[in-house]
Amino acid sequence: MQLLSFVLTYPLILLLSILPMRVLYIISDFFFFLVYYVFRYRKKVVLANLHLAFPEKPEDEIALISKKFFKHFTDLVVESVKYFSISEKEIQKRYKFLNPELVDNYSKKKKGIIIVGAHQANWEWSTSMPLALETTILGAYTKIQNKYYEKAIKKSRKRFGIDGYKTSETILNIQKNIDNKLQAAYILLSDQSPQPHKTYYWSEFFGVKVPIHTGAEMLAKKFDFVVINYVARKVKRGYYEVEFQLITETPKDFDDYQITDKYTKITEENIRLQPELYLWSHKRFKHSDKVPKEFL
Repeated sequence: MQLLSFVLTYPLILLLSILPMRVLYIISDFFFFLVYYVFRYRKKVVLANLHLAFPEKPEDEIALISKKFFKHFTDLVVESVKYFSISEKEIQKRYKFLNPELVDNYSKKKKGIIIVGAHQANWEWSTSMPLALETTILGAYTKIQNKYYEKAIKKSRKRFGIDGYKTSETILNIQKNIDNKLQAAYILLSDQSPQPHKTYYWSEFFGVKVPIHTGAEMLAKKFDFVVINYVARKVKRGYYEVEFQLITETPKDFDDYQITDKYTKITEENIRLQPELYLWSHKRFKHSDKVPKEFL
């Protein structure tokens, strides 16, 4: 069944991928109309999240952010499809890294690096990071159920030099690289909601108590890695600029969860600058009613 699904859909994705961006954005406009006006995909979820995050904003502004989000969301879908065939020249033109020297300075010192980020703007194109940085880039990923698609997506992301590993194997991979004296930077998207029973820490995100991933902080302290945030901002349709932001180069100097809090604060500040670019269709606040007593 997995093979049949792959054979029936993957060629279509590749065919769409070779289309010019201007054509793909026409397709995006069509799907925006269907998603927003006809099927109203997760519209209630998006509006509920926006009301929680921005209680001070009037209803008309919330509605406008919601509409802009769905417009960006369908653009993100076609941009992700384009990634299967986009050229090195075009991706570098459309996804620019403003200050790669911040990361490169630490890699030259042979420091291990954790690069944290959020599901904001276009995170799929961030796998072009090796084109801008002078270090080995590795990215954690969650296994896809369809093994054929997993292989295809890994191959696509590897075109520009990034290699992936299962999130569950992060520590093993880092330790193996350290033993082999391989300096590297590890990308971790850390803004999604962990399951409450797997959560060590709860904190405020947009004023709401939620479970928080602490893996990046744990790894940084365990291996004494530099922690750097990256944020992509949309300049115009199909064009992004990425900025690296230092969180700490001395993780062991921080008390437990202070690095996590710093990352969460930076992420919130970045989202407020372009709120329509965050993944509001994700149920980020769905566990807010399960806060343990010790975190109230």
